[in-house]
Amino acid sequence: MPFLDSHCHLDRFFREGNLPAILDRAKAAEVNQLVTIGTEPEDWSIYRELVHSHPNLIAYTVGLHPNEVKEDWQQVVAAIDEHLVGERRPVAVGEIGLDYFRLPKDESKAAPLKDLQKAAFASQLALAKQVDLPVVIHCRDSFNDCLRCIDDAGIDWAKVVFHCFSEGPDQVLLLRERGGRASFTGIITYGSAENVRQAALAQGLDRLMLETDCPYLAPAPHRGNPNEPAFLRHTAKFCADLFEIDLETLGQLTTLNARTFYGLE
Repeated sequence: MPFLDSHCHLDRFFREGNLPAILDRAKAAEVNQLVTIGTEPEDWSIYRELVHSHPNLIAYTVGLHPNEVKEDWQQVVAAIDEHLVGERRPVAVGEIGLDYFRLPKDESKAAPLKDLQKAAFASQLALAKQVDLPVVIHCRDSFNDCLRCIDDAGIDWAKVVFHCFSEGPDQVLLLRERGGRASFTGIITYGSAENVRQAALAQGLDRLMLETDCPYLAPAPHRGNPNEPAFLRHTAKFCADLFEIDLETLGQLTTLNARTFYGLE
């Protein structure tokens, strides 16, 4: 049965020269399609070439991650345009959003940095709406502000996924009632993540998407080690047990959900 890793970061594997082995292990685990997620211009160009060399295996997105937003963000976001033409186009804008986790605790110092993130976020949401691409949302300690920004942008919520969802069922229902969805990582396998498991159940199977977010957040039994797409199978098995369905059905549903969301073959 095929699995699809709906959110991974392959640039580190590429730079370290071990991407071929990573891809071989993914295919051996029946993870037959990967969406590698852009965070800054340096990885956008890598991913575009990977799509050229692995057209049936890899798709990619372009976006400026909130932690990469600097004073020159407008110039960086403008560079997305060159990736939106030609044959090797991205399947979404992302990951974009808001991340307040690493900001100063002093609100007077944090506020201007939040404003920069919000401006870059709004600009990329407008671009996604203009070119009719889905958006992959990074949201950390900023859930309500992310909702407001997306609502204000007038984005079709059916084209919105909050990746690496770590909130609870109340928050996922706010996404669901708007038409959006959440995607789940290996966090769902952690003993302390009951809120995430309840969020997955509250969202339901009809919108469930699975991801590794590798090389981060390896699922049990690999927690604490570098993550990779092959490990998606562990998360899938855990979710099959959580939803009390067989692994094949879980794989078929989550793969179809991700392919539909990204417009993949």
